Amino acid sequence: MTDQSPKTPEALFHFLDSLSIKHQTKTHPPVFTVAEAVALRDEIPGGHTKNLFVKDKKDQFFLLTVEEHAVVDLKTVHTIIGAASKVSFGKPEKLMEYLGVAPGSVTALGAINDTGHNVTFVLDADLMREEIINCHPLTNEATTSLASADLIRFLEATGHTPLVLKVTA
Repeated sequence: MTDQSPKTPEALFHFLDSLSIKHQTKTHPPVFTVAEAVALRDEIPGGHTKNLFVKDKKDQFFLLTVEEHAVVDLKTVHTIIGAASKVSFGKPEKLMEYLGVAPGSVTALGAINDTGHNVTFVLDADLMREEIINCHPLTNEATTSLASADLIRFLEATGHTPLVLKVTA
């Protein structure tokens, strides 16, 4: 992201519309963890996501988007994603700077704010088998559903070529 303010959910929806990407958003009370989000599963079909914002020792940043209950081995995932070293979690300040979101609202849709292309987006291959993917629309007070192929189209339209890799155990 540059010095401009992060995009709003409304700006995100406008961008999706401009790409002719079908999306549906359901508002709900704020959810900060997968455990809190489980209550929404009956109301929102499709694959639900967990996002890990990580970095290597060279300050290369990655967003790993996986199925909400999937396990990612942070000691070995660097060998799969092409990181220079083992990864650790990125700081909240960098999350806001690059993706325009706070912890609890992390989402692949934050790519709309990464105009400097500082983050590599990694989509887990198992998650991408889902027809519909559910993500936060830059806020944890809603869930946006879109086709998995359209998530890739969105990322590409923001100038990011996502890596689709098996990063879960």
